[in-house]
Amino acid sequence: MAFKMSVQKYSGKISEVEIGTGEKAIKIGGENILPFYNFDGNGGNTQKIGIEITDIYPEGWSDAFKEMYKDVCDCPVKWAKHVEENTKADFICLKLESADPNGLDKTPEECAEVAKKVVEAVSVPVVIAGCGNHEKDAKLFEKVAQAVDGHNCLFLSATEDNYKAVGAAASMAYSHKVSAESSVDINLAKQLNVLLGQLGVKSENIVMNIGSSAVGYGYEYVASTMDRIRLAAFGQNDKTLQMPIITPVSKETWNVKESIASVEDEPAWGCVEKRGIAMEISTAASALVGGSNAVILRHPESVETIKELVSALA
Repeated sequence: MAFKMSVQKYSGKISEVEIGTGEKAIKIGGENILPFYNFDGNGGNTQKIGIEITDIYPEGWSDAFKEMYKDVCDCPVKWAKHVEENTKADFICLKLESADPNGLDKTPEECAEVAKKVVEAVSVPVVIAGCGNHEKDAKLFEKVAQAVDGHNCLFLSATEDNYKAVGAAASMAYSHKVSAESSVDINLAKQLNVLLGQLGVKSENIVMNIGSSAVGYGYEYVASTMDRIRLAAFGQNDKTLQMPIITPVSKETWNVKESIASVEDEPAWGCVEKRGIAMEISTAASALVGGSNAVILRHPESVETIKELVSALA
């Protein structure tokens, strides 16, 4: 008897979101199958890989990055151009670290000026991340969204605490895309998508950031949550969960012990940089096969490896 492959058909489909402008604009989402199950249906757009940079010198980053970017990391514009010209990243994630009230506490206007210079200096799409303080980010994104008007950026992220300000400014006033950030919980992810929709943000302008962790550090919760979200979106045709997912991997993986412990402290573990790369690649691969449409990394070698993986599986 001839072999007949079983095909899983779903009624739901992930919306397609475009980020950036011009020839290097990217699209994520658009699939109606589980990740890389191209034999079941339409795989949509290939998963995209981005590199994180900051608007100030990366003092807390590994020494490997400080050496790698020593000629450019004191200027975000130079850094962004270096990344575009020397890596295979599909987009750049600019983290506005200087806005942190517990750090330099720069004003939204100062950060907006930096963001404007960065997006104008590169042709690849730019994802703009805040400082992590929800109250400050709400004020920050309002000014930055205005400054980068016309560049179709993705703002990372709107939370339950500030979604009204972020959604209204970034998406409704200036037609950017908004990432809805929740804490590894399908109900919280769904609730925030609904709230943004009620506010007036169109579903095609929303990308989900459901949270992340490094592999080995509770990643099973991320995996199970992503599975539930995707199965609800496809199998139950739940339109409130049919948005692409972006996963910020870099912050989680480069802060765990395996990535920062010195060779003197852990001689059996080997090179610190290689360990960090391994953690980043492992986590990014897990996120992509779980349902993420884009991941944010930090090391160029990680980007190259993950892009090879996506190319082989897509």
